[in-house]
Amino acid sequence: MGSFKIRGGKQLSGEIIPQGAKNEALQILSAVLLTEHPVTVYRVPDILDVNKLIELIGDMGARVEQLNTETYRFTCKNIDVNFLESEHFKTKAASLRGSIMILGPLLARYGKAKIPKPGGDKIGRRRLDTHFLGFQNLGAKFDYSQNDGLFKIDASNLKGCYMHLDEASVTGTANIIMAAVLAEGTTTIYNAACEPYLQQLCNMLNRMGANISGIGSNLLKIEGVSSLNGTDHTLLPDMIEVGSFIGLAAMTQSSITIKNAGVEYLGLIPEVFKRLGIRMTFEGDDIIIPAHKHYEIETFIDGSIMTVADAPWPGFTPDLLSIILVTAIQAKGTVLVHQKMFESRLFFVDKLIDMGAQIILCDPHRATVIGLDRKQNLRGINMSSPDIRAGVSLLIAALSADGESIISNVEQIDRGYQDIEDRLKALGADIQRIE
Repeated sequence: MGSFKIRGGKQLSGEIIPQGAKNEALQILSAVLLTEHPVTVYRVPDILDVNKLIELIGDMGARVEQLNTETYRFTCKNIDVNFLESEHFKTKAASLRGSIMILGPLLARYGKAKIPKPGGDKIGRRRLDTHFLGFQNLGAKFDYSQNDGLFKIDASNLKGCYMHLDEASVTGTANIIMAAVLAEGTTTIYNAACEPYLQQLCNMLNRMGANISGIGSNLLKIEGVSSLNGTDHTLLPDMIEVGSFIGLAAMTQSSITIKNAGVEYLGLIPEVFKRLGIRMTFEGDDIIIPAHKHYEIETFIDGSIMTVADAPWPGFTPDLLSIILVTAIQAKGTVLVHQKMFESRLFFVDKLIDMGAQIILCDPHRATVIGLDRKQNLRGINMSSPDIRAGVSLLIAALSADGESIISNVEQIDRGYQDIEDRLKALGADIQRIE
């Protein structure tokens, strides 16, 4: 198990480029299974979760060619559906939550699929009902076997229909779309997720020959087609990395330029950081964050305490609430962070409190941060990364703290952030990976 050793308290400076978007990659790489023709994907991040999915697709019989560091070509002409019966598939798919995304393409193209309960972050209940209810609406029949822990789905006769999703699940919407593009007739999805990565998926599928309208809204209409062609696709910059680097700059009093940040796709992210008092300017597609000796949290118009809460797009992404929380530690003022979607995502705050942060964990979903306003620095401690986003939040705290910190279980961070220690070293961070 790897660890990071960090000596904090150093001002950083320079330019950093966000990787291709992890959450988009898991959707796009699954979609290559919908066609026998070559699909080339650019800006693929070299991170654990994405690499596992690429390996899984290759194990299923796809021809996978790595054209350069960030570019892959997939040709899924000879997929072995019987591989889904193997213990190898069961073990590999169970270790990756993103494996759920292969269901839609397999059902659409082959009419059947099996999958174990996917893995991923232990951040609370993450139900799969939206995926399976959507498949059922299209005519699929599924069964969960307690004996072998497999979801088994028969989708030999998918037909389009109207459905109103019970939640605007991003992965659920993506999975249903991928099943519906080859289904017979018209599928209408209301209360669909509409975040940029899902828009990217829909635009890619349309280039392949699908007929999807309403892209960018919560009402999608899909006219089924008989087959899809190949295409090229470029992933967006990872908005979670962009937000992480904004928080890093503020906490470490650093001047950082985020290059090629995909500004037009960031939604509320810059605005929410501005509510914490963080200044930034935009030059083309770059974000420039100056060094902040102080930054002050706004209050609402009536003077009440600022609240930052997550919501489905175009609301604020839950993946950045951990970063918002840690960034507020050195602000002036108070903020209530309300994590609505996952009940275990704020449990890492005990480590921040040990470092000297003033945080009240109100309940599993809410934490109040009373900013220190640089009157005292955090102190380095030994800690463990519980999940991807909390791990990076702890890393940001350690880089701002006095003394040395050790963060163990950094494989969690590796799942979502490419080559993070070397990119931080290029900014001047004192960080090294140790075993």
